[in-house]
Amino acid sequence: MEPYFIPNKKLRFQEEIKKSCFMTYLSHVQGKEQALAYVNGIKKLHPEAGHHCWAYIGNNPNDGMCMGCSDDGEPKGTAGKPILSVIQGSGLGEVVAVVVRYSGGTKLGTGGLVRAYGNGVQQLVKKMPTIEKRFYRQYQLHCDYAQMALIEHLLKTLTGRLVQVDYLQSVTAIVEVDLQLCKKFSEKLQSLTQGKVIVKKIPVTAS
Repeated sequence: MEPYFIPNKKLRFQEEIKKSCFMTYLSHVQGKEQALAYVNGIKKLHPEAGHHCWAYIGNNPNDGMCMGCSDDGEPKGTAGKPILSVIQGSGLGEVVAVVVRYSGGTKLGTGGLVRAYGNGVQQLVKKMPTIEKRFYRQYQLHCDYAQMALIEHLLKTLTGRLVQVDYLQSVTAIVEVDLQLCKKFSEKLQSLTQGKVIVKKIPVTAS
């Protein structure tokens, strides 16, 4: 679960090529279902358009199991794949691109279509603001009051955070640590508390 960047805004680009109007939309989505819902929304915005070509990467940009594309009636390989190629090259995850074409009657040829469908996406990818999606591990800890001060200092050092804490006869706390720093956290915690803190892993979360 390596960190990756995702879109932080919805963008639109429009251009005319040989009397055909190409309107490109780029947005953040999570998973195939959201991506297809976004595509359908764009289709409803442009019911008179001749083609609604699209591509998406639903999760991690390296997850080949959650991506797809469509030429939507254009010659095979001239629309969906060029769109997908551009968003793959951007390194973004959780992204969908839809290119709407209103045909002007002039044929663009195979090469012309590939360039036209890819160009709008390239223009948007260049200026798309992004945020980094990172993954976190939560731990439930049981310790005494003196140990809690050490744990809070360790979390501050590793940019972790205290999610919840209950002060009873002893302390029960839930803490959150960046997945990339979990090994260091475990080693430091073991060293600082001499292995006297009871630790339980909680499933990984994303932010």
